[in-house]
Amino acid sequence: MQLRYSFRLYPDTGQQRTLARAFGCARVVFNDAVRAREEARAAKQPFPRAAELSKRLITEAKQTVERSWLGEVSAVVLQQSLRDVETAYRNFFASLKGDRKGPRTGPPRFKSRKDKRQSIRFTANARWSITDKGRLNLPKIGAVKVKWSRPLPMQPSSVTVIKDAAGRYFASFVIDTDPAADATRMPDTNRTIGIDLGLTHFAVLSDGTKIDSPRFLRRAEKKLKKAQRELSRKQKGSKNREKARLKVARAHARVTDARREFHHQLSTRLISENQGIAVEDLSVAGLARTRLAKSVHDAGWSSFVSMLEYKAARYGRTLVTIGRFEPTSQTCSTCGVKDGPKPLNVREWTCTACGSVHDRDHNAAINVKTAAGLAVSACGAPVRPGAIPAQREETGSHGFPNQARAA
Repeated sequence: MQLRYSFRLYPDTGQQRTLARAFGCARVVFNDAVRAREEARAAKQPFPRAAELSKRLITEAKQTVERSWLGEVSAVVLQQSLRDVETAYRNFFASLKGDRKGPRTGPPRFKSRKDKRQSIRFTANARWSITDKGRLNLPKIGAVKVKWSRPLPMQPSSVTVIKDAAGRYFASFVIDTDPAADATRMPDTNRTIGIDLGLTHFAVLSDGTKIDSPRFLRRAEKKLKKAQRELSRKQKGSKNREKARLKVARAHARVTDARREFHHQLSTRLISENQGIAVEDLSVAGLARTRLAKSVHDAGWSSFVSMLEYKAARYGRTLVTIGRFEPTSQTCSTCGVKDGPKPLNVREWTCTACGSVHDRDHNAAINVKTAAGLAVSACGAPVRPGAIPAQREETGSHGFPNQARAA
């Protein structure tokens, strides 16, 4: 399985200018490739192949006056930009044919120089390295200072340098993990758990544990409103507007980072303590069109479930997702009688068949576990892990609560 390890970069002023030049060259090559494809489509000609685009847009373009500055950056960065175009078109055509899961994707669009998020990628043949002093040595950029929050488990295959909207720089390393080594890190357990995700409590477990919702966006809403108000009053194109925009972006980045860290810590704890986990397939897109939209997005259920998926696949755990139309809140977990729908303000109810008094969320978590078939047998036999596709875009912590982070 391939995962990403992300670390903060602190380039100096000269390195920031060099990185900005590399971002711009990669953007220009990307736009030139998209333009060449669109012109071929308009002329009803076959799309130019990757080798032809590489020769025309990189090798020959460097020899012209208009594109001579492409030689100031690493050629690998430009080649990877062409690969991104190929991947974008491949995903677009796969989506048209119905071979790609998820919502339909559109064709690649031109990248704007006003986009505040930029990235470039260096593969192994770019000859980048990590120095003895812990700096990231990039070709034609230099040795960039890195804040190492943990050690890399093995040699990375590539690194992506990212600049986000808040002006921060990150290095994202691609690591091929060892399944055998990952399995030894997990404690042996036969426990199974059902999870009911909500808004009053972020998660209620079938064992009765209730995890409060941090509501990171709601807590930062007052500062965000003030910063956004100040941004709206600044003149477009002015330096003060750029300062105000950075202030808003940094406020949003703090909320995003806090939410991601909460999701990573909770998902890692649940994976390490349980062999089997059951969750409900919630329609986040549908709930985001209701009056609860802001609270739904603030909770970030989809991100949390995605973390559970790839961590379960990595560490040999079982994650079962039940259908969203399963009546978990209407069924009595004691006798199994369906008691009918209930409004959201009803948080506790009594079963008319057996008289059991149920907490709405706890009862739903038990029913989620039962519907997933994760009940452990009387002899305590463990649940066997199933094959679950892993997520590649992981950027958070992999440590477990009983392990100290490396400095």
